[in-house]
Amino acid sequence: MAQYVILIYGNESEVAKAGPEAVRENMEAHMRFAEEVTARGGKIAGGNALQGTDTATSIRGDVVTDGPFVETKEALGGFYLIDADDLDQAIKIAGMVPTMFGGVEVRPVLDIPQG
Repeated sequence: MAQYVILIYGNESEVAKAGPEAVRENMEAHMRFAEEVTARGGKIAGGNALQGTDTATSIRGDVVTDGPFVETKEALGGFYLIDADDLDQAIKIAGMVPTMFGGVEVRPVLDIPQG
């Protein structure tokens, strides 16, 4: 199996407007997603939600600034690290991720041989 990261992007201002009920429903959808991944033969190896971009600190060379690396309409809000047979299975799993106000990106983890 190979590892893939599913990056979850969304519009933070839309999430903030959605209210607590929508956030609760979204969290429940993520719990169902995790169960479905296992049922389809995949494995979630890790992941987490991230705090908002207002908590970000960016570093470019020796310059440290408050805020995200780049300003975008959609911000990285969380990720899953999954084990999948191949990219096709990873894409199918990523397509099941609940995304309230955005989408996902799938990227293979670089396999770095140990010394």
